[in-house]
Amino acid sequence: MISNLSYIHPSAKLGKSVVVEPFAYIGPNVEIGDGTWIGPHGTVFEGSFIGKDCKIFPGAVIGAIPQDLKFRGENSTLVIEDNVTVRECCTLNRGTEASMTTRIGQGSLLMAYVHVAHDCFIGRNCILANNVNLAGHIEIGNHVIIGGVSAVHQFVKIGDHAMIGGGSLVRKDVPPYVKAAREPLSYVGVNSIGLKRRGFTNEQVNHIQDIYRLLFVKGHNVKKAFDIIEATVPETPEKEFILQFLTQADRGLMKGFK
Repeated sequence: MISNLSYIHPSAKLGKSVVVEPFAYIGPNVEIGDGTWIGPHGTVFEGSFIGKDCKIFPGAVIGAIPQDLKFRGENSTLVIEDNVTVRECCTLNRGTEASMTTRIGQGSLLMAYVHVAHDCFIGRNCILANNVNLAGHIEIGNHVIIGGVSAVHQFVKIGDHAMIGGGSLVRKDVPPYVKAAREPLSYVGVNSIGLKRRGFTNEQVNHIQDIYRLLFVKGHNVKKAFDIIEATVPETPEKEFILQFLTQADRGLMKGFK
């Protein structure tokens, strides 16, 4: 299952049933899990760790050094967890000394021409559509969908189950469970369809909507809305998760509904 037209460094470790197509390159200090497919002209650089049953499509460049002038050759890594699909011509960079790694979560799909810069952390079961570009140090939760041709500013955080419309410029943090669109990026509702598909009840979805009405619709500033939510909204895991995100939103939140 290994083409003799590919190059595999002697120190690379390949699991069972790995397929390496012609003209692929696999460098030193690389590990590839069982059942993973490396397509023609796929490039896997030093320090890359790819899980089981992944698919790396032609032209993808995995684990290239960061495009960061502060990078000094540190022994950093790029980790791709199990069942991840990386489509054509994606570029995924290793970490820097800030965190020493970049990580793509289990079950995620990165469509063609996605760029993931250094020190990004992408959660499980995320979808990044064609031409999404992530700057460095970005944190993306689980089950996040980002529409095509979107760009995300460095250090931005995006919460679990968020959905961001195509062509968006994401300069501020996006809290969990919401839909975001328009320019500048704004709250356009709760991702109710996505939440119900993932097992959230109508009661949970309505509860989340109540919280975001206070935060984004009623015209309060973030601090006042936070205090009102904390004091008046019943305690639930969803409330706790949202408030915890707000306390860590270092870049500030996207705009509210207008």
